[in-house]
Amino acid sequence: MKRRSACLIFNPVSGQGDPEQDLVTIKALLEPEIDLDIQLTTEDVGADALALAAVKRGVDAIIASGGDGTLSATASALVGTSIPLGIISRGTANAFANALDIPDTIEAACRTILGGATKTVDAAYCNGYPMVLLAGIGFEAEAVELADREAKNRFGMFAYVLAGFQALRQMTTFNAEIETEDKIIHVSAAAITVANAAPATSVLAQGPAGVVVDDGLLDITLVSPATKAGAIAATYHLLQTALSGDAVDRSDIGYVRARRVKITTEPEQKVVLDGELIGTTPINVECVPGGLTLFFPLVEESVPTEKLDGLPNLVVEMKDTSDAVEASDRAKES
Repeated sequence: MKRRSACLIFNPVSGQGDPEQDLVTIKALLEPEIDLDIQLTTEDVGADALALAAVKRGVDAIIASGGDGTLSATASALVGTSIPLGIISRGTANAFANALDIPDTIEAACRTILGGATKTVDAAYCNGYPMVLLAGIGFEAEAVELADREAKNRFGMFAYVLAGFQALRQMTTFNAEIETEDKIIHVSAAAITVANAAPATSVLAQGPAGVVVDDGLLDITLVSPATKAGAIAATYHLLQTALSGDAVDRSDIGYVRARRVKITTEPEQKVVLDGELIGTTPINVECVPGGLTLFFPLVEESVPTEKLDGLPNLVVEMKDTSDAVEASDRAKES
């Protein structure tokens, strides 16, 4: 039987732990069953370039280990291919793994990869760039810019939430036109987020209360507070929405779902794509249904147990099955 093989793209400077020990652990867990072609990212060669080269070589699978930047860059190279991607998060936020319900410890992530089960999820393109998580305009982009390295090292994934509240002090509104396949929306907004997948800490993507990653649609959240106090209330409400799972219900927050969307603003606004600033509006985003294949945890099917208690006039007689068992054993022996 042919052994499995995979290209492991490893960022040696990600996370707060010991990268060398992390790599030793990953190899110890995976190499007994998978032949690993280990490629390290450098300042000059990023995860996207390594992943594209691996795709050209025709690899069976790719495993990415690092922070959100490494994981998103690797995933972007696989959009539209059927090559499965394994995720081993070692960053400070682990938003990528959290958004896609993938374990974010090395041991659990490796078990997921060894299990071999895969799942297809949606991806998207934003202004020609592959998008796995989300694109943020205005307030969202400002928050990402404010979530500096020191804050992320100290607070992890909640650095983005804290930066969001910090950005409120600089909040400005802008006029936007949002064109989907069936409508054109004109609105004054402080933030617009187009999500393919989003962790709970991406507060401004939480209008629909649960971004579905395999429905072939983008989730667009509009935040249009009239005052800074309203912006604080809206942001807090969206955080509660993310934690509770109940859809937002405020007059200054709206959401729509669409297969594709074009957004223009006046004045131009900064745009962040999967955690990286890519320029300014306008943007065109289109969903790619089933565009990414991931190694995904096996879902254990629960075996229904008997439940008879409470039925009216219930009488249960236990049968003596010893004779039947003996007959069955004799049949097997013959």
